[in-house]
Amino acid sequence: MSGIDDSMKFLPVRIAVLTVSDTRSAADDRSGQTLVDRIEGAGHVLADRRIVRDERSEISEQLRAWCADPAIDVVISTGGTGLTGRDVTVEAHRDVYEKEIDAFGTVFTIVSMNKIGTSAVQSRATGGVAQGTYLFALPGSPGACKDAWDEILAPQLDYRHRPCNFVEIFPRLAEHQRRK
Repeated sequence: MSGIDDSMKFLPVRIAVLTVSDTRSAADDRSGQTLVDRIEGAGHVLADRRIVRDERSEISEQLRAWCADPAIDVVISTGGTGLTGRDVTVEAHRDVYEKEIDAFGTVFTIVSMNKIGTSAVQSRATGGVAQGTYLFALPGSPGACKDAWDEILAPQLDYRHRPCNFVEIFPRLAEHQRRK
């Protein structure tokens, strides 16, 4: 059965939030703020927060910098996952991934279908791992960020979640690099 094991201690995770937008500023970044509020409300640490333009190279550069930072465990981006020409966040994430978490996009679609019906097909939410850091790309709407956090990321980033979670395998994410 899936759920939280209250006999275990909560372990805070250090999370960076990246908003991808040509038009947003810190003052009107509702999606980024939705994530920040949920991250901090859950007891995790906001390790950093930035806004970058919808430019593939700028997005991937920021992702790589955070993956190289030992003070960051997880990166969550919001924006740029749609179908238009400027939506390049997914491609930038995939430029950085060592491994893609294929089921993340699938589960996000299932969650979205329950909220917005077939409009869910227009999202390309994705997740992956690079340099021992989890990376997740979410759509740019506050509702999508709320749904992804509440339904997927909050439980998976909670060490107490059973039968398994992302946190318990942190030590093994980069084991292939130690074998060289």
